[in-house]
Amino acid sequence: MRAIWKGAVAFGLVNVPVKVYSATEDHDISLHQVHDKDGGRIRYQRRCEVCGEVVDFKHIDKAYDDGEHTVVLTDEDLASLPVERSREIEVVEFVPSDQVDPIMLDRAYYLEPDSTSTKAYVLLRRTLQETDRTAIVQFSLRQKSRLAALRVRGDVLMLQTLLWDDEVREASFPALEEKVRISAKEKEMSAALVDSFSTDFDPENFTDDYQVQLRTLIDAKIEKGDTLDTEETFGRSEEEDDGDNVLDLMEALRRSVEKNREKKADAKKASATTKKKGA
Repeated sequence: MRAIWKGAVAFGLVNVPVKVYSATEDHDISLHQVHDKDGGRIRYQRRCEVCGEVVDFKHIDKAYDDGEHTVVLTDEDLASLPVERSREIEVVEFVPSDQVDPIMLDRAYYLEPDSTSTKAYVLLRRTLQETDRTAIVQFSLRQKSRLAALRVRGDVLMLQTLLWDDEVREASFPALEEKVRISAKEKEMSAALVDSFSTDFDPENFTDDYQVQLRTLIDAKIEKGDTLDTEETFGRSEEEDDGDNVLDLMEALRRSVEKNREKKADAKKASATTKKKGA
């Protein structure tokens, strides 16, 4: 990994120099656009609407338009903002970890100690762990002021940027304002369904099926020599509903519970058979 930013976590008189690394990466296969007739690459040009010329990035500035006025902001203008020059991750407050609503969580970054001594780093990490607190911090990155949660993951401090309060929409759905009567039997069946699916979460048990299938499709077309002109349609059939088989909630829950129990029983039987053969 390569550090994308250097700074220091500051709270009180304590200063913790750190390097910042992106904690996640995109695994999606990169695709581009081509002309369906001859396979030629489709590229986009940055063309000026006034003079019609194609413009290089070095000659492109940012601008704000309010409908009446256009304000051009050069790189020098943006670099002059005081907040952008700051390299400090300022701790604003420490809050109970369960008070950070997951809907506000955005990008994640790892923090590496950037000092010959890791004592201040370890002290902050242990303090957050033992008090079950999350530090709410503010800092500037890539010409934006950021609000973030500073928390612990394993032995590492990590930043998770937060959405600002006005970036989270309120959910208001009229249908949810109506009173709904749930019977004791429905709650019992629903709880049984939840229990039949209950387990410990292990992210390694899940894969991005679309990307796996997309890679398989690409490899198959390469092996076949279908790399430019041949056009085929790939898809999977979908079951059609006849519109008449409408189940009430109780029946749907009952069938779901039975189906999942049968699935678990089959898996248990298969495991027992395998162990017996091994013995």
